[in-house]
Amino acid sequence: MAAPDYVPTDPTKRVRRYQSPPRRAGSWSATRPGDLPGGQPIGTRLGSQGPDQGYIYKLVPLLDDELHLGDVERDDAVAGAVVVALKRAAHFGRAPVIHDLRLAYKVFGFLDPEAPADLVEQRELMFDQIRSNHHYAERRAVADAVPVEILATAPAVIDLNYDTDWRRNLNL
Repeated sequence: MAAPDYVPTDPTKRVRRYQSPPRRAGSWSATRPGDLPGGQPIGTRLGSQGPDQGYIYKLVPLLDDELHLGDVERDDAVAGAVVVALKRAAHFGRAPVIHDLRLAYKVFGFLDPEAPADLVEQRELMFDQIRSNHHYAERRAVADAVPVEILATAPAVIDLNYDTDWRRNLNL
């Protein structure tokens, strides 16, 4: 173990040096019970796990002042926007950023003080009580309502779609 210079040492003793452990024959292989053969499964409604997804909850309060919720409760709007934002972040293989959340709110008209009446009616139906863990299917339907092709486009295109016809951003 290293010691400071001022600690007296016995000059007759040999100083120990680092020594690697003996080499093991053969290569390492994952044989733990929880390992998935072939990697993460892919299929319908399995989604795609992205890194550091919990970070989105640090971003949520940053947009609270810009939200126009109507009759949708804040927690329901957040739950729906979070799944859409995480879907976009996972599509790009990265952690969520504020632009993912802003885009999710924009698609459903939560950033528009004068959102179209038919969109407001639609989102009130879709976002009703989805903050509850018992409503996974409904939350998943909100995520599925925004196609990956839309999430992969530039935010300016999504803004243009929303301004001309909000239905272009959603698959209802």
